[in-house]
Amino acid sequence: MKKSPLAEVKERFGSKEALVKELKGWFATSSLFEDKLNADKGLLHVSNQKLLHLHKVATEVKERFTTRENLVNDLLRTMSRVKDAGLKTKIEQWSLPRLWDYYRSVSKKA
Repeated sequence: MKKSPLAEVKERFGSKEALVKELKGWFATSSLFEDKLNADKGLLHVSNQKLLHLHKVATEVKERFTTRENLVNDLLRTMSRVKDAGLKTKIEQWSLPRLWDYYRSVSKKA
């Protein structure tokens, strides 16, 4: 039986605040995330399920590519469009989960 997002957060991180603190640490120090965070609301107003998904994606990308730039470059290489500067500029603006999902779908087709 699958656990609820709240139960999973409490089991893995202890509290939502601990998960948010870990993600904020990644936002500050990692080159994985674009700074698109709403300063007024912050991450505490995001659902547990979305936070868990963001943590999962960030962990997978960090283990496999270490940086966002490496992910974008590998995506373009997989698509055989390394020299397409316009596409690279467009893709660099995407959020990390969108980039990761697109990379997974393109790599399956290749």
